[in-house]
Amino acid sequence: MNTKNFFHPHMPKLISIIAALLLTLLIAGCGAAPLIQENGTPTDIVRNTDQNAVQKSQESSKTEFPRVKVKLDRAVDGDTLKVIYDGKEESVRMLLIDAPETSHPRLGVQPFGPEAKAYTKQLLEQAKTIELEFDVGPQRDKYGRLLAYAYADGVMVQETLLKEGLARVAYIYPPNVRYVDPFEELQKTSKKQGKGIWSVENYAQEDGFHPDEMENGTIIDNRSKKDADTAEQTNTKTSPPATACAIKGNINSKGDKIYHTPESPSYERTKPEQWFCTVAEAEKAGFRAPR
Repeated sequence: MNTKNFFHPHMPKLISIIAALLLTLLIAGCGAAPLIQENGTPTDIVRNTDQNAVQKSQESSKTEFPRVKVKLDRAVDGDTLKVIYDGKEESVRMLLIDAPETSHPRLGVQPFGPEAKAYTKQLLEQAKTIELEFDVGPQRDKYGRLLAYAYADGVMVQETLLKEGLARVAYIYPPNVRYVDPFEELQKTSKKQGKGIWSVENYAQEDGFHPDEMENGTIIDNRSKKDADTAEQTNTKTSPPATACAIKGNINSKGDKIYHTPESPSYERTKPEQWFCTVAEAEKAGFRAPR
């Protein structure tokens, strides 16, 4: 092979030009390439992904929990109402709360039931707009009632009932638990303040309402009617002493002896079984202050 004919006289210069072009392209390419994170993902792609996530989040927050407008028919109870929804009359059971009954076939009228119903009725009837908000789980219970959060002019009815101590947090069935945490905080506050159902010790409990625990003398317990009548007659005959002794002593169905001073929230409703002139006298007799 003749090597003299293989190399062109301008070959070295051509190779230099090609090398220079390749170097220029390589440098330009490196300048335009995105920076790489430790996980190997280009930063500009991450930035775009973050922006998309923010945009999607903003759009989701506007439509995540949509409300539907309904027409009020009537308030059935503190936690139940009837509305016109999708052209039909529907019963609505408000999620995550339980208010005392007013017309239960077995339980009848429970203490603070009428107050809860009146509060819900007034709140809804005065509102210009009634709305329902559903949770992520089933929208109906086993009785066919709608399960929802109710709003009166943008104010959630459940929250107001809990704030006023006219309902307790109950019936917590996932996944319909969107507001259970703030509801429990509201309940803690009203319980601490002794509002409504929390003004009477042991009345509202985790498993429901216990009128037999009422310390105000209006006791609905498991005693026979004869025993109840006898107790009522005894309480009726018990009259305050002629002196200024005004502390009432009451014994509940568990046998707990509890005294009530005129400052006690349930003083007026308490039917005394014994009167005391001082707290020390009541405590000496085995009575304690209400919790």
